[in-house]
Amino acid sequence: MGKLTTHVLDTLHGLPAQNVQISFFSVQGDRRKLLKQLFTNGDGRCDEPLLQDGALQVGVYELVFHAGDYFAGMGIDVPQPRFVDKVAIRFGVAKPDENYHVPLVVTPWAWSTYRGS
Repeated sequence: MGKLTTHVLDTLHGLPAQNVQISFFSVQGDRRKLLKQLFTNGDGRCDEPLLQDGALQVGVYELVFHAGDYFAGMGIDVPQPRFVDKVAIRFGVAKPDENYHVPLVVTPWAWSTYRGS
């Protein structure tokens, strides 16, 4: 069975981003349902998969990374409002028997993601 994982890389400092708050939702139409609220560990990852085995279903999900709060906590002085604040990544799971890894690569001014495994 498949699993869904994530991690956050702080490319401003060249480090895994520790203690980033992540809000994880399932999405149906215009409605979001909060599934989990968690924080990254010292390796920029979550301590366990977001979903695994039978809990990972075909559907649409959204990860919201509180990147602006992370950089503020690191003492980075950025103009207000923040250019990158909450990064929302909405994605679909078509084959729940596969592994989905959704990393965030982020600075206070840019971010990117990709589907890993």
